[in-house]
Amino acid sequence: MQRLTISLDDNIAAAIDAFMERQGYSNRSEAIRDLVRDSLVRSEAGGTSTHRCVAAVSYVYDYDGRDLAMRLDKAQHENHDLTISSMRTRLDHRHCMEVTLLRGHTDAVRKLAAQTISERGVHFGQVNIVPIRDGGETHSHDDEGHHHDHSTPAL
Repeated sequence: MQRLTISLDDNIAAAIDAFMERQGYSNRSEAIRDLVRDSLVRSEAGGTSTHRCVAAVSYVYDYDGRDLAMRLDKAQHENHDLTISSMRTRLDHRHCMEVTLLRGHTDAVRKLAAQTISERGVHFGQVNIVPIRDGGETHSHDDEGHHHDHSTPAL
């Protein structure tokens, strides 16, 4: 771990302190580390350099809007290799909120997330990408040969 010294103007320092209090951080270093990590991961050019990730894509959409629910579902089926699961809840008579979990190559996950969020009728779309270590550990827990991979975050 490296120690860095930075200078911040009073407004930014106060905003960080307010963020810490709202989020329950006990020190500035951890708060700033998480803010920087989040910013780098969200930046396509920066962040932890891995080829794989897991992601949560959340969005609100109009269920009655021009077969939108069917188009969103079709995109998930067409990308079944990326789609882990999806959960939907109805907000009112017209609107649903959906959260879709994805795992795969970071570029493909970003592309599907962007395609979903940019669909006409989708509102409040966000993606939370967590880089995972390439070449994750594979092992078994029993004598029957059950093997599985771990999606260990690349912190």
